[in-house]
Amino acid sequence: MSLATGCKATFTRRTARTTAGGFALTEMIVAVGITALLALVICSLSMLSGRTFAAMFNYVDLDDVNRGAMDQLTSDLRQCNRVTDSTGTSITLEDSDGFTIGYNYSAGQRTLTRTKGGQARVLLRDCDTLAFSLGQRNAVGGSYDVYPAATAATAKVVNISWICSRTIFGKKENTESVQTARIVIRKQG
Repeated sequence: MSLATGCKATFTRRTARTTAGGFALTEMIVAVGITALLALVICSLSMLSGRTFAAMFNYVDLDDVNRGAMDQLTSDLRQCNRVTDSTGTSITLEDSDGFTIGYNYSAGQRTLTRTKGGQARVLLRDCDTLAFSLGQRNAVGGSYDVYPAATAATAKVVNISWICSRTIFGKKENTESVQTARIVIRKQG
């Protein structure tokens, strides 16, 4: 018996139609899972970046407002003739034209208001604390401090400090701004 006569080889030809099947159920579940995971990552990153951008904008805006208020205070104090009255939360100045300029901090409203010639303007909002203190021009030996002024009439230096804060999405986060200044009254009197 010959080997060639006992075996018959048959070949089947596959067509393109039989090999082009659809996704199997497991392949579809894996694709949906990966897509959902990517969507979750993109959503969480966009929420985090949105919150971060809001915090940065809030901090920059708060800093701009603080800088404007400090510039106004510095300008008025340096050019005033004298301090006429002062408490821990308010100060009254006589400017070079003889007008009275008043700064008053309201803890309940969290605002600092500037009043000149009967016109009031809010300089600061969202202010948690604010303090004015008066000093003389001469410094305490061995330090950068100045002697406290006995009365408003002897004041030549005004120390100012305040803290402002805001909330982002209901939370105080990185939005606190602390400002301090020591301003010397330029007029001799």
